[in-house]
Amino acid sequence: MTLTYDLFWSFRSPYSYLVTPRLSDLEREYDVKAVVCPVYPIAVRIKGFFKQVNPMWPPYLMKDTQRVAQMAGMPYAWPSPDPIVMDMKAGEVPEEQPYIRRLTRLGVAAAETGNGLAFLQEISTVIFGGTRNWHEGDHLAKAAARAGFDLATLDRLIEADPAHYETVIAANEAAQNASGHWGVPLMAFEGEPFFGQDRVDHLVWRMEQKGLKKRV
Repeated sequence: MTLTYDLFWSFRSPYSYLVTPRLSDLEREYDVKAVVCPVYPIAVRIKGFFKQVNPMWPPYLMKDTQRVAQMAGMPYAWPSPDPIVMDMKAGEVPEEQPYIRRLTRLGVAAAETGNGLAFLQEISTVIFGGTRNWHEGDHLAKAAARAGFDLATLDRLIEADPAHYETVIAANEAAQNASGHWGVPLMAFEGEPFFGQDRVDHLVWRMEQKGLKKRV
């Protein structure tokens, strides 16, 4: 029997990007499937978050994510442009968010119509892998195609019913909170949360106790 777990994941989270190849490898090696649940970043979900955060956190995050990427042999650079439009010094996040709203809705559309995990991996590699102006030209279209999707088709699905995608995102965020943690990447298996890109081994350990088997 194929085991499943919920994957709460954000297009602005470097740790979400960094964990995704390991989760893809997990599906290739084991009889397991991620239920992809895109959520908005904490900058959107929690108003005023960056006005309250310890000022030591952002520089540490940059150092740590660079270190993790180097160890994993993954390309990495802070996105240009940032998927979240904000004033970093003031911590102000405007309501209008053209990049992250489109990306998150695209993630939902991909999860509903095909291999959502492959979509997350290819799109996040463009965003965090050093591609400047990733939102322009055919960068996203080519990434979507590598994951088996037609970007224009996904955009049309969203344009036809944007309220549906916002409803799904809100439901994902509610399920994320109900699982016992608010951060990303978050893997939830049978009601137990595993938070962070460094918790994949713990997730596998728990799933092995529940019958996880390697593919043959």
